[in-house]
Amino acid sequence: MRIVAIIQARMGSTRLPGKVMKQLCGKTVLAHVICRIQACPLVDEIIVATTTCLADDVIVVEAEKCGAKWFRGSEEDVLERYYLAAKAHNTAVVVRVTSDCPLFDPEVLSQMLEYFKTETVEGLQIDYLSNCLNRSYPRGLDAEIFTFEVLEKAFVEAQKPYEREHVTPYIYEHPEIFALHNQTNDDDISNYRWTLDTADDWKLIEAVYAYLYREEEIFTTDEVIALLGAKPELVKLNVNVKQKEL
Repeated sequence: MRIVAIIQARMGSTRLPGKVMKQLCGKTVLAHVICRIQACPLVDEIIVATTTCLADDVIVVEAEKCGAKWFRGSEEDVLERYYLAAKAHNTAVVVRVTSDCPLFDPEVLSQMLEYFKTETVEGLQIDYLSNCLNRSYPRGLDAEIFTFEVLEKAFVEAQKPYEREHVTPYIYEHPEIFALHNQTNDDDISNYRWTLDTADDWKLIEAVYAYLYREEEIFTTDEVIALLGAKPELVKLNVNVKQKEL
């Protein structure tokens, strides 16, 4: 069971252009995301899936620098980009992560992959496993796991523009076709927002890294929760940011 994490990344973000190459404690946001996924021992390979736009040449360079593979495809049809990247790298199981999550937790991903591997071996059908179908984790810790066969079916059948742009809606909006499973945290901490979409999100993430970042170490979700509990003013930095609709 070859498990490949595919990180979608591009420079052309609408709300915060170039966000994945912003410097955070001496490393780019993309480098931090790659490093955190590398800390998950169950992932066999990491691919940064970017576009063919010239502006995204820097993302290819950064991926190589961080020890990740890369793939270039359509800017708009991200589903196609994922499918072709997975196919090119002989992927059996895809882990989908976005490049704007520098607080991503490898332990959460490890728990999800352990469940996926163990239960499928036992005969449970899992076409799609996510921790954001019913949110109990902060936005920014999102991970989705699905088989290559499921990705291929979505690639062939999805027609609506938002289904092509956002990769997985065709899967999770069709429970009559796919066996969907959700990973739930013991405590509901979904009120926190830890993803990087806006300048206000950047203020929070930059502050968290200033307090917690240690070279060659991965600070944990529990450490972030403890910090925000001790310094509740940090939560207010991006409390008014609204998530974009599909």
